[in-house]
Amino acid sequence: MITLDDIEDMNSLGRDQIAAIAEHERIGDFDASMLAEYLMHMPKGPQKVQQMICDDMREAMRKADLDHARALFLTLQRFMVDHPEAVRGSA
Repeated sequence: MITLDDIEDMNSLGRDQIAAIAEHERIGDFDASMLAEYLMHMPKGPQKVQQMICDDMREAMRKADLDHARALFLTLQRFMVDHPEAVRGSA
């Protein structure tokens, strides 16, 4: 039987990036994993994922949850290194 770990391992994104999508969309990790994979194969999808992580980071800072904001910042950095196509304005 395929587990959530298997699905996350087959995803284009890391677990922390999937967790950021789950947080942003207020959905479970399984659904977030499916959404992440879908978005990464859509035009402008990587930019949408980048925006979700940024939105989560802004929300954490608004709530003065600096530890979570830092964790999301690291997530964003790794995402941008792994997916340079997510830079805004890229074709």
